[in-house]
Amino acid sequence: MLIQLQRGHSRMHPLRKNLHNELHARPSLYFDEPAHVFHLAFLGSDQECNTFLLRCFPDNLDLNATQGITQLDGHALKWERHAEFFTLTMVVTSSRGDLTWTTLPEALAQKVEVLLPVLINSMQIVVRGEIDLDLSRYDFKDPCGSCVGGGDAVVWSDFRLSKDGNNHMLFINRHLNAYRQGRMIRRLLEIETYRMMASLSLTTAQTLSPQLDIYEKTLVTLSERNAVVDGDNAKALLADISNLSAQVVSSSAKTRHRFSATQAYAQLVSERLGELRESHVGDCQRLGVFIERRFKPTVRYCSATEQRLEHLAKSVANLGDLLQARVQVEMEEQNSEILKNLNARADAQIKIQHAVEGLSIIAITYYLLSLLKLGYSGLHLLGVPLSQREALVVATPLAIAILTLIVLRIKKVKEH
Repeated sequence: MLIQLQRGHSRMHPLRKNLHNELHARPSLYFDEPAHVFHLAFLGSDQECNTFLLRCFPDNLDLNATQGITQLDGHALKWERHAEFFTLTMVVTSSRGDLTWTTLPEALAQKVEVLLPVLINSMQIVVRGEIDLDLSRYDFKDPCGSCVGGGDAVVWSDFRLSKDGNNHMLFINRHLNAYRQGRMIRRLLEIETYRMMASLSLTTAQTLSPQLDIYEKTLVTLSERNAVVDGDNAKALLADISNLSAQVVSSSAKTRHRFSATQAYAQLVSERLGELRESHVGDCQRLGVFIERRFKPTVRYCSATEQRLEHLAKSVANLGDLLQARVQVEMEEQNSEILKNLNARADAQIKIQHAVEGLSIIAITYYLLSLLKLGYSGLHLLGVPLSQREALVVATPLAIAILTLIVLRIKKVKEH
């Protein structure tokens, strides 16, 4: 059986291996404390990510991979690509147990200098033990703290940017091994990176809101015009509605991707917070509570703006349909009136035609009788012995037959 499977391996679905290996596509960095963890996230496409990687790490690089782990200046460095951004995570271990904040390693700082304009997130996490801990040495202002992993670690942060633009976190390991610690650090990094990516649409929503106010005022004006519009102004109103609809659709097309991405990133943040399994540290506010209270309004504002745009688009479309239906009804009424007039004219023409036909038959009868009378007078002058009574007896059936033929001919022509 095993031999048959091996022989049939080449006949399996071509995507089977890649799809199965997605389970292992994004491993964490595993290490023991104490250590500094530096995490950088840059906005950019796959091509921009590949350009950076080829410039910085040309050896043993698989550009088709979603992530890779290498060494930089003797320290573990992991790169990872996503749909809209890519990240670099560097772990610098130390033998000291009382680590504090430090600067980005020079080797990494030089490589990412050209990417600073697209830097969306920069984090530094100090990972250390609980022995000889002095929280005041880390200069937190109103810090938040949580026990994570069922109390096996403690995380502190004030979520304020330092002078060098870093978001600082202090991770105190109590009972985690290297594997659990690596996964927990990864969750913290993802929470902040996904939170920043989700917040990208905030500026878009704030910029779009004044434009939506203008759209809504225009829609109200058009609705009022539609309530009193007559047939002469319907064309101009329909053109204005079409113009507004085009603007709304354009705004929706430009922002749909950003708003959809915000919902996806926000869901990931919520999931990662749940995976931390937080509990309270004394009277401090938990990290998850702080993030949700400050972050959810941003997500809701973006969602409300997206829904507002969608409702506006539907309202404009409904107004256009209403106006078109109204114009269609008016056109049908006009067509009905035209048909009535045409029918009345046709009836009048038929009556006139019948009258003309009657007059024509009378005239033909008169001329026919005149011709028969002339014929009788001519025969009388020629000496034909034909009395008036006999002539009348002969002429009457002849006249009736001729008139009948004429009437039948007229009827046949009309039917044709």
